Amino acid sequence: MNISFYTLGCKLNYAETSTLREQFEQAGHSIVEFGEPTDAVIINTCTVTENADTECRKIIRRALRTSLQAFVGVTGCYAQLQPEEIATIEGVDAVFGSKEKFEIQSIFKDFQKLDTPQIHVSDLSDVEFTESYSSENDSRSRAFLKLQDGCNYNCSFCTIPLARGESRSMDFPAIGSRITSLIQSGFREIVLSGINLGDYRAPSGEKFIDILRFIDDSNPAARFRISSIEPNLLTPEIVELVANSRHIVPHFHIPLQSGSPEILRLMRRRYKAENYESLITTIKSSMPDCCIGVDVIVGFPGETDTHFEETFAFLHQLPISYLHVFTYSERENTPAAIYSGKVPIAKRKERTARLRNLSAMKKSEFYRSQIGTERIVIPETYNHETGLWIGWTENYVRVEFPASPSIIQAPVRVRLVEFLGDTVRAELLEQPMLEDNHTPHYIPILL
Repeated sequence: MNISFYTLGCKLNYAETSTLREQFEQAGHSIVEFGEPTDAVIINTCTVTENADTECRKIIRRALRTSLQAFVGVTGCYAQLQPEEIATIEGVDAVFGSKEKFEIQSIFKDFQKLDTPQIHVSDLSDVEFTESYSSENDSRSRAFLKLQDGCNYNCSFCTIPLARGESRSMDFPAIGSRITSLIQSGFREIVLSGINLGDYRAPSGEKFIDILRFIDDSNPAARFRISSIEPNLLTPEIVELVANSRHIVPHFHIPLQSGSPEILRLMRRRYKAENYESLITTIKSSMPDCCIGVDVIVGFPGETDTHFEETFAFLHQLPISYLHVFTYSERENTPAAIYSGKVPIAKRKERTARLRNLSAMKKSEFYRSQIGTERIVIPETYNHETGLWIGWTENYVRVEFPASPSIIQAPVRVRLVEFLGDTVRAELLEQPMLEDNHTPHYIPILL
């Protein structure tokens, strides 16, 4: 059977789709690119996006355009939260919840088109951790390794605990063997991922900082990036470890959500704005070139112009590198959905635009500050039209540089020389190895 996959949402979803793909391959099925003729398609959905329903319908229509009789299965966070709604979408044959996501082949042996959609969604009270990892679609140099899933926090705007269940973590002893396997497969950057990554706690008691210590002590032939971590869980010990690490890169993505104390309280966040500011100051004092990304939500219920200006001013004065700006949208079964003081849609869009402009300014300032520095880049994609490779520095600057399309995608030293807007032009300081040269450029040291 031919089967294709489509993923919406976060990097964790991409990691889990990769696991699904591997399961089907091991069962003897052929994986085809989405959009090509296929017998079945599995869509892994998100609930964070504002238009989950619209996006899901659009992807289903695209799938059926080339394969009218294809079996269509929908899974992921949106499927867990709104299974009946998804089952009414024309073309859907089955809906699988978060627990059933990795049991699809045991539920269905024959992926034939159904007259009546089936719903397979159960309670998440006893859901177990499922290991997942992935590479980015256009790269064999970067992998995403899921270490943690679920969340025990109860932020008033968030449906993730409902969609993914309680926090659970990968067995600590299994981490080393998985990292070794990824390095042996050719990955040179591994992104440590989770829904609430800093809340990692292994069944044997290890915490997130123990993973970081293990990585550093093991001296692996790869670099490691922390995907996103809550500010109250990014401890001084973690900051110090990263500042002195040879393997964990100076890049943090730290959700803020609002710079207004009152809005943070309504959101049920576990820190104060002054704690966040102190954390950023601590990071920058030990790692001046560290890249810091920030999540922020605008248009939250009760957010007045004064609250928004507090957030804008707070972010403006912080030495951060970029923003991920989310426009608030009501989510069923969340406390915030029934809060008073709803912000008009037009006002939400206006505030979103202002913060995205601020993000562009912050990113430009950060990129410009890196001109003249020497960095390590892992080549990820090659543009045959321009003859340029594109990759990311350890501190998350997107760079482009000229080199042969046949180079090995291994770390190479460059100097950043010219700011180009969304990227920085770099020049090679060492000649990368070619694929036909059998001398290894970057020898894996197994954990």
